[in-house]
Amino acid sequence: MTSDTQPMPTYDPALVGFQKHDHENCVETALATAEERCSEEGLRLTPVRRKVLEMLLQEHRALGAYVILDCLREEGFGSQPPVAYRALDFLVENGFVHKIERLNAFVACSHPGAIHSPAFMICRKCDAVAEAQSAPAKGAFGAAARAVGFEIERTVVEAEGICPDCTEKA
Repeated sequence: MTSDTQPMPTYDPALVGFQKHDHENCVETALATAEERCSEEGLRLTPVRRKVLEMLLQEHRALGAYVILDCLREEGFGSQPPVAYRALDFLVENGFVHKIERLNAFVACSHPGAIHSPAFMICRKCDAVAEAQSAPAKGAFGAAARAVGFEIERTVVEAEGICPDCTEKA
């Protein structure tokens, strides 16, 4: 697990959204990391929250709240929108999941527990999402903000394009 004080890894496991990998191990490792972190920090990873995280990890693409709600209903977790939204709120607030603004959907974080500024590459054909690192506060945008006395608290960087799988199919 990456803690708040450790640097980000030099490899980029986030790109698994676009790369072939041991998907079963990927999901199991991420769930174990989430469970460990929740235990360490006294957070409650309820069955519904765990199921939502597992769904997002399984997909490696953004899912909307109503798709998640439908899956929860099929799994017997309830059918009211607050069920999904409460789970998503917890997962986003604790850094296990990110909201993809462009799609109004959610994707599992590739670096849970790490303080980072994610940037997302979103396939416009299949909605696959890969997470990379960005540092907008350090670049030209950050310089412009500092020049006018603006303090950046949060950024959302999303790039739309075509993933390798969809490029190969075309």
